[in-house]
Amino acid sequence: MTGGEHHWRIALYLAIFTVGFNVLEGLVSVYFGFSDETITLLGFGIDSFIEVLSGLGILSMVVRISRNAGALRSKLEKTALRVTGISFYLLAAGLLISAIYNLATRHEPETTWPGVVISLISIAIMWALVRSKRKVGRVLASAPILADANCTQVCIYMSSVLLISSLIFELTGFGFFDSLGALGLTYFSIQEGRECFQKISGSDCSCCRQPRTL
Repeated sequence: MTGGEHHWRIALYLAIFTVGFNVLEGLVSVYFGFSDETITLLGFGIDSFIEVLSGLGILSMVVRISRNAGALRSKLEKTALRVTGISFYLLAAGLLISAIYNLATRHEPETTWPGVVISLISIAIMWALVRSKRKVGRVLASAPILADANCTQVCIYMSSVLLISSLIFELTGFGFFDSLGALGLTYFSIQEGRECFQKISGSDCSCCRQPRTL
């Protein structure tokens, strides 16, 4: 196996792990989000499932480029991006409506400690994924993989929103911080949805334009 093949294999493993982790993260987050009536954690869990759709597109991309760097984007990639973009917009709308309703009714979650634990684990794993994807992307000189790494970093920002809102609620007991956290996730969901459609049209998304460092 050549060095290039070895690193493409690593890129494939990273993509598979990303999908698997998001499935597990989504299941756990949605369960505790429902049981504890925590809108931010519930939205975070739904976002994880949407990231699975995006991850499938990335998997297809890695396989395509590893076989033929000049090949056109596959139908699966475009479909995954389109469905993911729509899903992000729907999630943003649901989060916005729920946050406004909870603020109006002064709803408070039972506890947000699961959100604290889940977000800390997510930040650690996503940080490692970003570093690994960037390392492989630089070795392969692959702009798509580097762009995927930058987009993965958005998950760190969303996890940070979950961590801050969950921790502040536990420290203060003010329920509106859970709704504020949901509004923060709304912003990132809209951004990610827009970037999906920009990728379909061939435009540079913000992930691709601005390299981020950790």
